[in-house]
Amino acid sequence: MTNIAVDVEADGPCPGLYSMVSIGAVIVEDGLNRTFYGQFAPLPEADWIPEALAISGHSREEQLAFPSPEIIIPRFAKWVEDNSKGRAIFWADNNGFDWQFTNYYMHRFNNGYNPFGFSSQNINSLWKGITRDCFGSFKHLRKTKHTHHPVDDAKGNAEAMIWMRDNKNVKFGR
Repeated sequence: MTNIAVDVEADGPCPGLYSMVSIGAVIVEDGLNRTFYGQFAPLPEADWIPEALAISGHSREEQLAFPSPEIIIPRFAKWVEDNSKGRAIFWADNNGFDWQFTNYYMHRFNNGYNPFGFSSQNINSLWKGITRDCFGSFKHLRKTKHTHHPVDDAKGNAEAMIWMRDNKNVKFGR
């Protein structure tokens, strides 16, 4: 199994009605050297919320100039496959948000195929289980600043997972 921390920035709350702006991913391993970054032009039929787009740090004009999802999503799927040994496991801080965009885009722009399969994992839920605290948060374990650049955010989440592995004896994989 290969654990992959993924983060998404979007211009609204749900895929199809709104667009993914960018995606970042990092293989959860020492060094965090294997990363992916992609930016996306908006879906032609989708609306957008200026305040949501602003979180990504990009303007609408910049987003309109980004490559088409038809180009970037197959590259991301190939990167996942090329960098995975066994099953690729999708991990995110807010997997309900990041997963929905990733899965939708994979199915729409990668011939209905998602290399992560049909499930995702939530880092914060893992931490709550480890600490037995339903109100706990792992975010203090990040080293990389949370900037809303998806690679930075995925790296911070991967750093937290590595800390859990090394300090709480969490086993990721078999």
